[in-house]
Amino acid sequence: MSSPTPPPTPEFTPALPAAAPPVPVTLAPASPRTATVSRAALFLLALLAGAALLSSVMLWQRLSTIQEQLARQSADAGGNAIEARALARQAQDLARDAVARQAVLEQRLSEVSLQRSQLEDLMQSLSRTRDENLVVDIESALRLAQQQTQLTGSPEPLLAALRTADQRLARAAQPRLARLRGAIARDMERIRAATVTDVPGLLARLDEVVRQIDDLPIANAVPARALGETPRKAEPGTPAATARLWWQRWRDSVLEDARNLVRVSRIDAPEAALVAPEQAFFLRENLKLKVLNARLSLVARQNDVARAEVASAASTLVKYFDAGSRRTQAVAAQLQQVQAQVRSAELPRIDETFAVMATLSGGK
Repeated sequence: MSSPTPPPTPEFTPALPAAAPPVPVTLAPASPRTATVSRAALFLLALLAGAALLSSVMLWQRLSTIQEQLARQSADAGGNAIEARALARQAQDLARDAVARQAVLEQRLSEVSLQRSQLEDLMQSLSRTRDENLVVDIESALRLAQQQTQLTGSPEPLLAALRTADQRLARAAQPRLARLRGAIARDMERIRAATVTDVPGLLARLDEVVRQIDDLPIANAVPARALGETPRKAEPGTPAATARLWWQRWRDSVLEDARNLVRVSRIDAPEAALVAPEQAFFLRENLKLKVLNARLSLVARQNDVARAEVASAASTLVKYFDAGSRRTQAVAAQLQQVQAQVRSAELPRIDETFAVMATLSGGK
């Protein structure tokens, strides 16, 4: 079964308005005042453009002038730089020449200074007076004598030099040298009053002691047979006399051997009793070494060491050798004398004389 068809709906169409008719445009004619303003603006614009163009031309010309000046100045600067380089080279060459000439002049100046000093020394030596020469000679002689005194340990060389100097000054008879003579006299008195060790005499005594040591008896030595006892000679005669003499000899020898079996002696030092007969040689050599050490110390001006060595040698002598022997007593007495004469005083000096001579040499 079919449905019924609906009826058609009517379409709506809007109505358009009708076009308006064109309106005619009409231009009003320009007024005279507006035309004058336009001309003035155009003239002003043209004037500004001309001024701008003129300023641009002037600026361009000025820039051109500046460029020319800069180019000219750069060219001048380049020339000046070249000239400056040339001048610098010339200055360097002149500086080298000046340095070389200065070195030559300094060398010549040093040579001239050396020659001048030599000439001054020569003139000074030529202009030195006779008194100054005398003072210089005396000073050199006294210094040499003082060195000899220090080497020998005896004041005699210094005293002899002082006496010679005083005699030379007396012959010169110069008043300005009177102070020097007074100083020499005072130094001579001081040297004579000083206690100085007689080194040569002490050395001679020590040598004598060394020579006597080999003959010194040891404290525990066996006494030798008396020198007065001599064996009896066989007298020619009868056989009975010969037999009697032989019997006496045999009896004496037996009794002598019996007496030597036991020996009683007094030894104060226990060390001496322990010395064996074969050690006596080394004991004497040790004593010699001590005496020789004392001698070397005296030569070396070591008086304290020499005194100690002499005391040690005397102690060894008393301890190990026979104190009752005359030889031992003589050696002990010599060692005591040496120890008493060894002094630790310094050698005298002549400083006052040297001071006066220095004053005279300085011209004061």
